[in-house]
Amino acid sequence: MHDIRFIRDHPEQFTAAMQRRSVSVTADVILDIDRKRRSLQAAIQDMQSRRNAASKDIGARKAKGEDADDLIAEVNRIKAELPELENEEMALAETLDGYLLELPNILDDSVPDGVDEADNSLLRTVGTIPTFDFVPQDHVAIGEALGQMDFALGAKLAGARFVVLSGQLARLERALASFMLDTHTQQFGYVETLPPALVNSKTMTGTGQLPKFAEDLYKTDDKWLIPTAEVPLTNIVADDILEATRLPLRMTAYTQCFRSEAGSAGRDTRGMIRQHQFSKVELVSICHPDHAADELERMTNCAETILQSLELPYRVIKLCSGDTGFSAQQTYDIEVWLAGQDDGRGMYREISSCSNCGPFQARRMRARFRDGESGETRFVHTLNGSGLAVGRTLIAVLENGQQSDGSVVLPKALHSYMGTDRLQPMASN
Repeated sequence: MHDIRFIRDHPEQFTAAMQRRSVSVTADVILDIDRKRRSLQAAIQDMQSRRNAASKDIGARKAKGEDADDLIAEVNRIKAELPELENEEMALAETLDGYLLELPNILDDSVPDGVDEADNSLLRTVGTIPTFDFVPQDHVAIGEALGQMDFALGAKLAGARFVVLSGQLARLERALASFMLDTHTQQFGYVETLPPALVNSKTMTGTGQLPKFAEDLYKTDDKWLIPTAEVPLTNIVADDILEATRLPLRMTAYTQCFRSEAGSAGRDTRGMIRQHQFSKVELVSICHPDHAADELERMTNCAETILQSLELPYRVIKLCSGDTGFSAQQTYDIEVWLAGQDDGRGMYREISSCSNCGPFQARRMRARFRDGESGETRFVHTLNGSGLAVGRTLIAVLENGQQSDGSVVLPKALHSYMGTDRLQPMASN
């Protein structure tokens, strides 16, 4: 959410920031509504003062036995006119809040300009892309050959874009999540958390999913299924005033995530790349504004460490202005190499996004901290990242570890979690 005071003080800067986002709304449009609303607020306060003063004078006149008909008429007139002004002010307030809630975050100056993913900046490439003496298959062919990945059964139970994993693949999902959680808690100091998978509208609004992205979400009664654990984890500090000594707060969670993928019709319909239900280990940091930039680098390193430990090649991308998400000031995408994609030619696919949201979410949530030196309250800065998307990590393990005999060699880091060094077809187990 944007600070109306910032827009009043820096209208040209705000308009330029929205233009970087390809948003046509200008500060002038917002400030015109703001001026009308503030004018109405002043008129309402003036009428309320006049009504209160007149009511007091009516009592004084009557106590003296004097006529008060003119004052009674004025009070009645104000009572008749006030609701209309209050309704008009409320409508303007809702319109103003709509702008402030539905406009994207202001990008960091370091974010490169661009239209879409083609304009993103490559920061680094890590690891060695595997080579094969056969044409590598994608995870669908591998999983079905193992007899442990069933999309037809997922469709029978729930519909398109669902899957049922069994045997070693079901265990691999659990092993990956455990390995990620163990790494983030034991090595990097994140606190493991188990949040609700259903949240209310206020919580969804706090991190920016509502009102703008309602069509991408699943709703049941008056609750929403979380699209990512970022939503409940970040909102843990909603409406709080934290002591500065408690910062940073670092939390991690393994949850199921639910997305309707309303805007992705026809994209990635094969396999587990883009499903309606998927699992993810999320990282969330709540920190002091002065430390947010360093925290983003730290969080990205935490996610990269998982890929390095799993011996998976990847690259890190800095997203351009046209590809950065709604709530983010800046974002690093981590893309893992998937050997079986693009008909066996392989390609990089996103497996994590790490974002610094600055005070954008905190302002929506009213999440603050008390500055130790001045004693004033300030908005915290929030960050979130995937550490990692578990399903896509499973895909990467399958496609990069596949063997000509149909087995899959597992990274050493997973041997103790899996109780074996490779996956075998179900009939061989």
